[in-house]
Amino acid sequence: MIARVRAGEPDAYAELVRAHTGIALRAAAVLGAGADAEDVVQQAFVKAYCALGTFKDGSAFRPWLLSIVANETRNTVRTAARQRTLAGREAAFIEAEPLIPESADPAVATLDAERRAELVAALELLSEEHRLVVTYRYLLEMDESETAQALGWPRGTVKSRLNRALTKMGRLLPDFKPGEGGDERE
Repeated sequence: MIARVRAGEPDAYAELVRAHTGIALRAAAVLGAGADAEDVVQQAFVKAYCALGTFKDGSAFRPWLLSIVANETRNTVRTAARQRTLAGREAAFIEAEPLIPESADPAVATLDAERRAELVAALELLSEEHRLVVTYRYLLEMDESETAQALGWPRGTVKSRLNRALTKMGRLLPDFKPGEGGDERE
């Protein structure tokens, strides 16, 4: 696909944008862009397009794009010079999630929303590095290799920071069990 974009095929980049907009919006929202998530993602896609010459052939596009989204989110938050409240991040995270089907049990939906709010509150208490590694690995469902590529860290650093972050999350949320139900993909 990247080769087609580099060859000047206009529809090829549009396909990449369509395929990755959802996860890019979730990443921006979870990383703190709030109401600016769409602007952040649009700017990230522009920057990605302009930087395609530096994209390494054979690499995965998604982690590379999400690293641009993360950087753009940080820049936007810093430039705006405003702190996002926990409620703002939670609302952005919930809005980024798919709608609950009408057939879902309201009690289960309420518990899921409460659990998500607890998770967001606990994430707020982590350092930025720990919050990023948990977000990429579990909320954005990236494997360790993709997480390492997106964050620009060695895979061992991802493993050690993830381990420390999960230990802290375990202290903050006693019922927290990442990867439950065979979710691990490594």
